[in-house]
Amino acid sequence: QVQLIESGGGLVQAGGSLRVSCVASGLTFSWYGVGWFRRAPGKEREFVSAIAGNGGSTDHDDSVKGRFAISKDNAKNTVYLQMNSLKPEDTAVYFCAARNSAYRTSRNQEDYLYWGQGTQVTVSS
Repeated sequence: QVQLIESGGGLVQAGGSLRVSCVASGLTFSWYGVGWFRRAPGKEREFVSAIAGNGGSTDHDDSVKGRFAISKDNAKNTVYLQMNSLKPEDTAVYFCAARNSAYRTSRNQEDYLYWGQGTQVTVSS
């Protein structure tokens, strides 16, 4: 059974940093690309960042480019999203998701097979 478990969310002041993690089990992690998505209050879930299964390719939405970094440790079955210079508009529930792709990323939620339950990130002004 595949599981994705996010952790590391919390409350932070604007301009601060947080690192959220996604630990996977039940799959060959190096074969799976991972995406981070978020859903802000009253909004649809949206793409944030993604990394290919082998870690060789990454992608970020323009709203977080230069502030967020995604990395993958296949030995630990873990993907990290380092979030710096946080803004109140980054407040959302952050979800990780996995898709069977070792070399490519995707911004399309429908491409992802497995999803975590989410972790809340709140940025105060």
